[in-house]
Amino acid sequence: MTELVKTMFRVLLVSGWMQLDCAGVFQWFICSPSTNPSIASYLPPAMLQRLYVSKAKGYIFHLTLNNQSRLCHVPPSDQGSRHLLKDEVQLDRYEGETSGVAVISLNRPKAKNAISARFLHLFTEALESLKHDKSVRAVIVRSNVPGIFCAGADLKERAKMAQSDVGPFVSKLRAMVSGLSTLPAPVIAALDGAAMGGGLEIALACDLRIAASSAKMGLVEAKLAILPGAGGSQRLPRLIGVPLAKELIFTGRVIDGKAAHEIGLVNHVVDQNKDGDAAYHRALELAEEISANGPVAVRMAKLAINYGSEVDLATGLAFEETCYAQVIPTKDRLEGLQAFREKRTPKYLGE
Repeated sequence: MTELVKTMFRVLLVSGWMQLDCAGVFQWFICSPSTNPSIASYLPPAMLQRLYVSKAKGYIFHLTLNNQSRLCHVPPSDQGSRHLLKDEVQLDRYEGETSGVAVISLNRPKAKNAISARFLHLFTEALESLKHDKSVRAVIVRSNVPGIFCAGADLKERAKMAQSDVGPFVSKLRAMVSGLSTLPAPVIAALDGAAMGGGLEIALACDLRIAASSAKMGLVEAKLAILPGAGGSQRLPRLIGVPLAKELIFTGRVIDGKAAHEIGLVNHVVDQNKDGDAAYHRALELAEEISANGPVAVRMAKLAINYGSEVDLATGLAFEETCYAQVIPTKDRLEGLQAFREKRTPKYLGE
């Protein structure tokens, strides 16, 4: 290993920006000067990159430029993706064949992905990262915890909150879930495990839902003498109808993936596999299918459907016309026509 790299290691270790993960891999995080001037001041611009080094073999395993002002993580097992790692929430942007697909992974195993204040903050950060990223054509929300999607609110943390803090926290949660629903790109929830309370509300805010047949889900808040506070009382009736939504919310009933599919709560149900991620793989297939289409057109279609479904038909049609006008001057529309004439697969750039 060169002296320069050794020196940089020392700088990062002293500053706390190098850490050792459970697999024995040094993870080296470097930001842009605007994000982390104390670190960047030691390093020339050309070295503002992401890197990880195998502790066992002592060599640079992967090195790529990273011009973004946010933390990146590249694990040895996933060289085909770029990661925004924030312990309880991971944001992956896949490259190669799955380019354009981003994945938000919930990663709080000890608490069954319960929504704490930190979890909420990190999830919101991930959404902010995606909101203006035009390279993202589809988003998947999944869990890294086997058998669990999200258990809902962190009740242990909630019990310690002052009564005056509960309302503001729920307001922030509601804003985060609404932010998920308004992401420009289509969002798919992959339910490979239990989605309870706020966990199901996160899934309801997604455009599409895929569930394993064994996955359990329910808005169970009434059992705790509260009601769904992150949009569940509004999104569930719009999805499955008012009478059935009332029954599920009033009783706090928990249903499985097959029952959820029968009532229209999820788009697809799949048999669980031995790895416990069948819904995720089906969601990834769907995301790839979506990302192959014109991204501007897909975003405008999402906007037209979301807005139009909340207004009368005449107003919705007028909004559709407005959205359609946005795709007419795009290069992608011309590319689609030319590809059709030439009988080839179009290459859309989102322009």
